[in-house]
Amino acid sequence: MAVRILFEQELQELEKELSEMGRQAVETVKQALDAFTRHDQLLAAEIIQNDHIINEMERAVESHCLNLMLREQPVAGDLRHISMALKVVTDLERIGDHAADIAEIVLHLQDAASEQIIQVLPTMEAQVTEMLDAAVDAFVRRDRTRAQKIEAQDDAIDDNFHTVKEEAVRLLKNEQESPDKVIDLLMIAKYLERIGDHAVNVCEWTEFYDTGEVGHHRIL
Repeated sequence: MAVRILFEQELQELEKELSEMGRQAVETVKQALDAFTRHDQLLAAEIIQNDHIINEMERAVESHCLNLMLREQPVAGDLRHISMALKVVTDLERIGDHAADIAEIVLHLQDAASEQIIQVLPTMEAQVTEMLDAAVDAFVRRDRTRAQKIEAQDDAIDDNFHTVKEEAVRLLKNEQESPDKVIDLLMIAKYLERIGDHAVNVCEWTEFYDTGEVGHHRIL
């Protein structure tokens, strides 16, 4: 019994690490978009400099998971719990990378009003941050029902990304903005679209924790 209690305490500590990493990823994305909106190159440089924080969190969670698997030889629900953690940290780390990618673009954007050049971008930013925030919260709370609802929001983000691409093509054809600037804005939209995809993955792994299924396919 004492061994089981110790193992459950280890799982609780793992949950804490995952929650902290999730919140760090959300905050980093919000900071990157704030730097873009305000053309804050100092904040952008800080985000890039701090990218190692999420990377170190990922390594810590992975190490914790592998140690638990080797030491405790978990079965059934426990193995599902640990497997979910290993999957989620990968998505959270990629979200952090995309935030740093956006910050990299901010460093060489010259126009403080760049966000307004493609009018749908602010809407897309708001959608992504709201979705990511909700996805991480649903994951932390293990709210499968909410996670399923959040996944549907990705369709609107994808639609807006297509709108951004169309607007970018129009701007390039009409030579209304410099090609480099338009490409930079298109890349920011692409990173936002990818963050939305990773938020969907977080929701799917939240469901996996309860069901053992991902995309209606049982894997554990």
